[in-house]
Amino acid sequence: MRVLTVAAMRRVDAAAIDGGIPGIRLMEAAGTEVAERAQARLPKGGRVLVLCGPGNNGGDGFVVARLLAERGYTVELRLLGERAALTGDAALAAEAWTGPVQPAEADALPPCDLVIDALFGAGLSRDLDGAARALVESVNAGGRPVLAVDVPSGVDGDTGAVRGVAIKAVETVTFVAFKPGHLLQPGRSLCGHRHLADIGTGEAALEVGLAVATPSLYRNGPELWSKTFPRLTGESHKYTRGHALVLSGPATKTGAARLAARGALRVGAGLVTLASPQAALAENAAQLTAIMLRPCETADDLDDLLTDERLNVVLAGPGLGTGEPTRERVAVAAAAGRSLVLDADALTSFSGQAPLLAAHLTDGDAQAVLTPHEGEFARLFKGTEATAEGADKVARTRAAAALTGAVVVLKGSDTVIASPDGRATINDHGSPYLGTAGSGDVLGGLIAGLLAQGMPPFEAAAAGVWLHGDAGLRHGPGLIAEDIPELMPVVLGDLVEAGLM
Repeated sequence: MRVLTVAAMRRVDAAAIDGGIPGIRLMEAAGTEVAERAQARLPKGGRVLVLCGPGNNGGDGFVVARLLAERGYTVELRLLGERAALTGDAALAAEAWTGPVQPAEADALPPCDLVIDALFGAGLSRDLDGAARALVESVNAGGRPVLAVDVPSGVDGDTGAVRGVAIKAVETVTFVAFKPGHLLQPGRSLCGHRHLADIGTGEAALEVGLAVATPSLYRNGPELWSKTFPRLTGESHKYTRGHALVLSGPATKTGAARLAARGALRVGAGLVTLASPQAALAENAAQLTAIMLRPCETADDLDDLLTDERLNVVLAGPGLGTGEPTRERVAVAAAAGRSLVLDADALTSFSGQAPLLAAHLTDGDAQAVLTPHEGEFARLFKGTEATAEGADKVARTRAAAALTGAVVVLKGSDTVIASPDGRATINDHGSPYLGTAGSGDVLGGLIAGLLAQGMPPFEAAAAGVWLHGDAGLRHGPGLIAEDIPELMPVVLGDLVEAGLM
């Protein structure tokens, strides 16, 4: 589950070589893995175009070309740069290739069944221009399927950003560990199917890379949070499973809070109460059964409600309304020391006032999870390090978490969850069908329900995002927000079956 930066991955390679594994052996192993994946995509005796760059990524390409030729495929190899300029292991790999080497020219690419992109790896540090840019554009325009080595050429391995222009691959083979660029957009989409291969660097070398990859970055999944996931015993009952309080907006704006409340209940909270203005009680009552109702007009009313210590989590934001009344409710809930999930209107109410929100959370020693989408994030953290120009999504989310002292869930197709201690995880377990009205409200409810059951905030947020994504993947086309809570029994049931909760 650990994700390594490009620098950390270089340390792994160096440690493996220092430990006695020749670099050319690692290159041969990498090329073998790529050749295996290429063979799975090729017709018998198919034509392959291998595009090699001037560095070690190109060296991998020479190995792939040799192996595929030995297996009976028709291979043409094109090199961007001069063969005489190759050094180190790449030069050794090139020596073992006995076929012709032609220049990689954008206007002279032959027809083929598959392109092997071994031009530039994850460590690309500049935008592609000139002949390299023209070559990448030609490959994309040609419509040939591309298998990329390490990352599609032009993708920044640390951020997923496109360095000028980038290859669009159908599959990417990478080695030892995923890099952030494999998980963050747009790199993730450009990778196509991602295949992670072990090339024999060994555990000791990996530990060297992990030691320098601090704070920790993970790929989100059950292995990250299953040990803290709530488990029922023979002594469990509704009061041991927590009581979530969801704040509802006024009449005609209650749907978002109901979706959140349903999510909290379905993920296992023992009790869920929806607190709404008196005028909205009938509207909510007409559509709720297991979820309880309480009147709540003002921050003072909320303060009175929270004298009940069993209400251990407060979710505020969905449909609540923006402005001073919402800021006052958040301040009251934080001062009461409850775990908080803040979304939507609760975040927008603090636009440009992230330090004020942080002060409320600190004063009450409240454990909080903030769940903004990009627009809410930009408004809340305007003028702070979290919105610094050029910062990648992981860096921005970490900065926001450090500033507020809260776990921050920066939503999107590549949702990033970060803790104030620097830990972060990237979620790639999801579906574009989740982009529908109310979906984010349900996510807030899932996280609140897990917090209510005693899950730590970082793990609760990561688990909620993964469960939410799993529901989207299971349902597919036609998904609406109401479907997500109803899929939880199947999602959770499979985790139980797998022994992960």
